[in-house]
Amino acid sequence: MMWSFFSRDSAKDFPYEIGEQVQGFEHHSIWSLHRAKRKNSNEEVSVFVYEISKNASEAKLELAKASVKRLKTLRHPSILQFLDSLETDKMLYVATESVEPLGNHINQLSSEGPQKDLYLAWGVFQITRALSFLNNDGNLRHNNVCIWSVFVNASGEWKLGSLEYVSAVDGNPMPPVKIPPALEIYDPPEKNEPSKLKASTKCSVDMWGLGCLVWESFNGPLKVRSNLKDIDVIPKSLQSLYCELVGALPSNRPNPADIITRCRKPGGFFRNDLVDSLLFLEEIQIKDKAEKNRFFSGLANHLDNFPDNVCKHKILPQLITAYEYGDAGSAVLAPMFKLGKLLEEADYQKRIVPCVVKLFSSTDRVTRSRLLQQIELFIPHILPQTVNDQIFPQVAHGFLDTNATIREQTVKSIIHLAPKLNYNNLNVEVLRHFARLQARDDQGGIRTNTTVCLGKIAPHLHPQVRQRVLVSAFIRAMRDPFPPARVAGVLALAATQQYFLLSEIANRVLPALCSLTVDPEKSVRDPAFKTVKGFLGKLEKVSEDPSLRETMEADVHTATPSIGNAAATWAGWAVTAVTAKFYRSQSDSSRPRPPMTGRNLSKPASLEQPSSSSLSTTTSSVTSMTSLEHESNETSASASDYGQNDWDNENWGEMDTSQDPSSPLAAGTSNNGQMKAPSALGEVKDGWDNEEWGSLEEDPVGEDQEEEEDEQQLIVGDTMKSNELSTNIGSLLNNCNNLSPIRDEQQLQEHHINNTTNANWNSDSWADGEFEPIEEPLTGNPKLDEARRKREEKKLQRQRELEARRSQKGPMKLGARKL
Repeated sequence: MMWSFFSRDSAKDFPYEIGEQVQGFEHHSIWSLHRAKRKNSNEEVSVFVYEISKNASEAKLELAKASVKRLKTLRHPSILQFLDSLETDKMLYVATESVEPLGNHINQLSSEGPQKDLYLAWGVFQITRALSFLNNDGNLRHNNVCIWSVFVNASGEWKLGSLEYVSAVDGNPMPPVKIPPALEIYDPPEKNEPSKLKASTKCSVDMWGLGCLVWESFNGPLKVRSNLKDIDVIPKSLQSLYCELVGALPSNRPNPADIITRCRKPGGFFRNDLVDSLLFLEEIQIKDKAEKNRFFSGLANHLDNFPDNVCKHKILPQLITAYEYGDAGSAVLAPMFKLGKLLEEADYQKRIVPCVVKLFSSTDRVTRSRLLQQIELFIPHILPQTVNDQIFPQVAHGFLDTNATIREQTVKSIIHLAPKLNYNNLNVEVLRHFARLQARDDQGGIRTNTTVCLGKIAPHLHPQVRQRVLVSAFIRAMRDPFPPARVAGVLALAATQQYFLLSEIANRVLPALCSLTVDPEKSVRDPAFKTVKGFLGKLEKVSEDPSLRETMEADVHTATPSIGNAAATWAGWAVTAVTAKFYRSQSDSSRPRPPMTGRNLSKPASLEQPSSSSLSTTTSSVTSMTSLEHESNETSASASDYGQNDWDNENWGEMDTSQDPSSPLAAGTSNNGQMKAPSALGEVKDGWDNEEWGSLEEDPVGEDQEEEEDEQQLIVGDTMKSNELSTNIGSLLNNCNNLSPIRDEQQLQEHHINNTTNANWNSDSWADGEFEPIEEPLTGNPKLDEARRKREEKKLQRQRELEARRSQKGPMKLGARKL
């Protein structure tokens, strides 16, 4: 029993499973390099193997043992990380972090230009830093710096290894004899000229090797020493320093610490975005919060120029750590999610998803805003169950947020969440919030974007819910006092036309659209006309060929649109670009605005801007909250900028306006439920309801035929009114241009049409029939009601006067004739 214990193979106790050998390295070292894995975790490592039985040289064994000793005791971020070692009678094993020789890795750098230069600068910097540590802090010489003594790990970091020849600086200055002979090409010239050894410094030998490494970094492995004179490929910012490194006189070679100082100055080789960013991350624990926010805010713009392996394995882990355990704040989210796409799906689920779920529970508005802005980057990687159970409930709080930016971004985020939401969350919860926002939100842009988003998620809705909701919701949008919201309603109908029954198009859609053909805004009329033509063409085709009805209605009851009818929808209906198609709402803070109730008192757009026929560029105020980040101004096309036949253009959500969303146009409706064409011209909201026109509705008052004086007055009055009839329309039109602006809120309320009650504007549901465009009754116009009330009072007053006169004259006799 005891004999079997001592006789067993100790290599079996080595906790690493050794794999295939890395080819090429064995020609430049006494070691062979193998890929390996940790037995209990499958973590990738590297194992250096020295075969004692195969190499009978005692000198080589001493070099190997010396290398292991140095590797164990020297710890530095830029020196190869030691994990474990094992010595047996036959073999010597050294386990390190997973690496590959730079001599092999340099040939795999296919990228050229700025990205490669940035990366090589970072690598040379790391080796220079390691040599400064050895020469200045450790008083040691490496004596073997070259492309084969540098190793690259998964993070793209360069690590200094091959410590077989390390010696003290106060020892023999003669460079050691190297094995194998292929390494002798890197020996400094003073090795062959002993007279120059007196001028050697503690770092002169290693600086010669650093010069060789710089040359090999840009040219590949050195074949002949004379090639070191070729400096054409070396960057100009490094050429002068390189010439000092490979100078013949050892005393003129600079100290590595001085090299770092010189090259880190502005314009130096080590002064670039990659080196600056990685050094900042290494020192992030000692940075204050303001520095961190400034750094992370600008980091995302530089990531495209950084190598993928550096971003994935070096930067991303530090970003996650900085957010979870530091005070990096929400600024870290943008670069973190941008780099997350580099991960494999399993790694994403393991490293990013838990962080995302945790972030959504944050009550910080800035964090929630940044999450919603970046949602398209991470939501495709999250499982539907996680979205429905842990993310959506947190997102839904944003619909009720008092901050308009959060509400707006929450609406937009549904575009990306919709494909993964279950029936209840999408068809019940989302639509309930959408109905409330579309009806009651005081921001015109949010009401507009709600319509946009509803149209874009229509393919994901349940067919029965979709058929019940879409037309009602879009008709409601077409009655919105905010012009871009009406445009959105029109174009949403066009975009989702494949989901409507033909009978519904004829009975509900077209009547509602026709009312907008007389809208005061040309930007509303233009798409209304084109959409009406499109629907009429569809009905005409079915009328000519009834067999097409089934094809036209194929998608009404299907969950996914068919390929054939998909061509009828907008080409830009893609989720990946949808966030750029939303309307950016303007400020509602220019003046106080009462909450939307049954009476919607607002200022006509014509008083805000001389020309309101087109939608112009504006700045989003909803997204300019001081508590949140500022969104850039966007210039968007007019809503009427469509091609000749492009009535279903994709850009229906991309609308800006210089009208105040809190000052929607007065959109009156007639008694049959159709929208009128309000003039929006100052005090007269609808020319047809003007008091002068209203007087024409009075019947001549001649009840007392015996009173000749009153009869003559009535005849004269009727004659005057008849004469005015022919010119009254022209007078009204002329007055439209001469009306003075409404000066205050009280006057505004006295002259505004009550139109929101007509459209059930404050209803929080899209029930059937609730938004029928024809059948809804209208309340009276306050202006018209006041005029009628005055007329009735005048009639009563006349009747009282006539009765008083009769009572004074007494009863008239039968047959008596008035003189």
